[in-house]
Amino acid sequence: MQRLRIQYAKRGRARFTSHRDFGRAFERALRRAGVPMAYSSGFSPHPRISYANASPTGAASEAEYLEIGLTQVCEPDRVREALDAALPPGLDIVSVVVSPPGALADLLTGSRWRVDLPEEATSTLPGAVALFLAQEAVLVERMTKNGMREFDARAAVVSLSIEGTGLLVTLAHQTPLVRPDDVLSALTRLSPDFAPAVPVLTRLAQGVLDPDTGEIAEPGR
Repeated sequence: MQRLRIQYAKRGRARFTSHRDFGRAFERALRRAGVPMAYSSGFSPHPRISYANASPTGAASEAEYLEIGLTQVCEPDRVREALDAALPPGLDIVSVVVSPPGALADLLTGSRWRVDLPEEATSTLPGAVALFLAQEAVLVERMTKNGMREFDARAAVVSLSIEGTGLLVTLAHQTPLVRPDDVLSALTRLSPDFAPAVPVLTRLAQGVLDPDTGEIAEPGR
């Protein structure tokens, strides 16, 4: 069995695709592309697809990852071309490589995000960022599948800077996972005048985080 690691993007309106909807679209694309998928055993076989750390619904991304198991060896570039043609617009295959040893999830230790904000929020943005960076901890709440959770949003932030009319934030992956919208909630909690409406979140990179430099290397590269 061959294992392939796939990097894909969610762009434009496709950012509103939920993880479940993407899974259904991806399985249809596998069938249309004629990819020789391996299946699990048992009474209800499923294609061998391993997802890792999918972005939240509504967030765009250039760096989502999954792995698939095949029953025969295939050329990664041909798989990429076939899948990209079979997926809906906005769900784009960026790269396909043979999976190196090790678990994919263990290699996704950090993400870099761009947060685009409405122009009216920019006047209060510098003060909110300065207050946030000066804190040792900022507790926020978010509803999870296990109910309402409170956690420290500050501890996960490796770097936070203003870029144009938005933010560039690098996050270490922790448990529970801190997302860029949690950072926005923390900024609003510290500076109530900063309350941006409808921010646009885009994951720019995801992979192995160097905590000293804040750099993120592609998983398995």
